[in-house]
Amino acid sequence: MTILDALLKPLIRNGNLRVLDWKNRPKTYGDGTGARVTIRIHDVATAWRLAFNPQLEVGEAYMEGRLTIEEGSLYDFLDLGLKNIGLRPFKYPLSGVTERLRNWIRRINQFNPAGRSKANVAHHYDLSDTLYDLFLDADRQYSCAYVMSPDDTLETAQAQKKRHIAAKLLIEQGHRVLDIGSGWGGLGLYLGEISGADVTGLTLSEHQHAVSNERAAKAGVADRIRFKLLDYRSETEKYDRIVSVGMFEHVGVNHFDAFFQKISDALTDDGVALIHAIGRADGPGHTNPWIDKYIFPGGYCPALSEVIPAIEKAGLLITDIEILRLHYAETLKRWRERFAANREKIRALYDDRFCRMWEFYLITSELSFRYQGQMVFQIQLAKKVDTVPITRDYITAFEEAHPPATVVAPVSLSLQIAA
Repeated sequence: MTILDALLKPLIRNGNLRVLDWKNRPKTYGDGTGARVTIRIHDVATAWRLAFNPQLEVGEAYMEGRLTIEEGSLYDFLDLGLKNIGLRPFKYPLSGVTERLRNWIRRINQFNPAGRSKANVAHHYDLSDTLYDLFLDADRQYSCAYVMSPDDTLETAQAQKKRHIAAKLLIEQGHRVLDIGSGWGGLGLYLGEISGADVTGLTLSEHQHAVSNERAAKAGVADRIRFKLLDYRSETEKYDRIVSVGMFEHVGVNHFDAFFQKISDALTDDGVALIHAIGRADGPGHTNPWIDKYIFPGGYCPALSEVIPAIEKAGLLITDIEILRLHYAETLKRWRERFAANREKIRALYDDRFCRMWEFYLITSELSFRYQGQMVFQIQLAKKVDTVPITRDYITAFEEAHPPATVVAPVSLSLQIAA
């Protein structure tokens, strides 16, 4: 197993990893502390792929059954590996060429004109609605929750997230609100309910578009809350408030200037915008190739150093930045637990390979927030220096006055669109 030694000896410094190769020969890595995790590599080709391209091959081999967990769990295995890597710039001995190539071609991978953006969204968000019902909260909030206590349920934490965003937007009755990347409509419905504002949501997902408008109709608010199947670049109207949650990760580094210029063009002179997105603490990089291939094609979680210049170029003022560190790890933990509890139902929808793919996605995503510098940033923007209060007390005051809200027109099986 010399080829795997080159990868694992410098990587696994702590813990207890045992590897069985295709001839059932064992090799142990780490300092022997903690519970032992045993994996099996089923063929020599997989060993070579792991050595040359581990960021892609670990996930692919697990999905396809060429790498199996013999002792411990997938979580235990990935926790051991990602904890050892941490934030240090670990260089895989045989993958330097592929790493350099990914950095060179990231602008090609993240070139997302309107047509490609719509196809990328459909790849992930137009899966069976039943899938999302089986691991998300009843409002189908598919972004980082705001976890204020370890005992918070997923529903409570997601309600707190919506309230936290509303507090920063300072919405008043009569305001026109734009929600870019509106998902299944939960945030737009909530903002419209608590403020009486007029809300327009934009999505590129046909499933989400249909469900959102049905929810608005069911709640009796379709006259002032509506959702459009439209790329943000095609929106032409002005808004007092603009919010975008979990969508900026799909914009692509090539389009940051255009995105914030659109925010500037669409925002009134005394308007407020809030961008909530996943970022990275270790500086500019590239999307994990497994995530890019199987989960979020064309996506990228940027460093703030890549985002702020585009904001400045658009003439917008940053009035507040908040970094949510472990909130998404705790959100993903709750999703992972619900997915596991409903695994047989999900397997019936798809198959075992799909389940292994999503288990790998949910676990690696959670651990990237625990060990690898992934975080969520909320950037509040305005055009005037005095648009928002000069202290943050208004956020706490709003939250104290608004208990976490119940779901408006919860997504139900009756509203589902066939996969």
